[in-house]
Amino acid sequence: MATILVTGCNRGIGLQLCKQLAERGDEVIGVCRNPSDEVQNLPIRIVAGIDVGDAASMPRLKEALGEQHLDVLINNAGILRADKLGELAYDDMVEQFRVNALGPLRVTETLLDNLGEGSKVIIITSRVGSIEDNTSGGFYGYRASKTAVNQIGTNLKHDLLPRGIAVALLHPGLVATDMTGGQGIAPADSARGLIQRIDGLDLQNSGAFWHAEGYVLPW
Repeated sequence: MATILVTGCNRGIGLQLCKQLAERGDEVIGVCRNPSDEVQNLPIRIVAGIDVGDAASMPRLKEALGEQHLDVLINNAGILRADKLGELAYDDMVEQFRVNALGPLRVTETLLDNLGEGSKVIIITSRVGSIEDNTSGGFYGYRASKTAVNQIGTNLKHDLLPRGIAVALLHPGLVATDMTGGQGIAPADSARGLIQRIDGLDLQNSGAFWHAEGYVLPW
């Protein structure tokens, strides 16, 4: 049994990760701003009132965890604000950087002492952050925030390697959530693939950018 923390646990992919991990017997800690009825019905511990994009939330998160060891930290929380050239809302772009890029780094640094040799740090990113794979443009803020978090994850790979901690950047696929307007595969299917990638992560493949289906994505 592993102890696993999941941010953005209240809905979508995060909710399904918590559900499936708990069902297989892992000890799950769900972190969110406002817990949904669905997540409160799961047999997990919930740490509410945490905004990963707000530095003021981090002391509360650290206090809630105390010295609890984490085998896996899943940085799943994220936001998407649609935009296009000529109608860009720069405050929305900054907000996406704050949550999608700096959020995983902020949470990981805050909980660094809760991780140890053999622990894993997961960042749920997106293939739209791939520069090579960008064939359509658009979504300036979201794309850039995911490209930034891919760089942050690569940095973490190097910095955490001496501690024996592996890092993975995982694309969940196009998933039918509120964020995507209900388009894509079921969150449960995405979560199953993500859990397989997490289980297969070790120091030898640390730092790779994986699709949930199991293949490596281009940077």
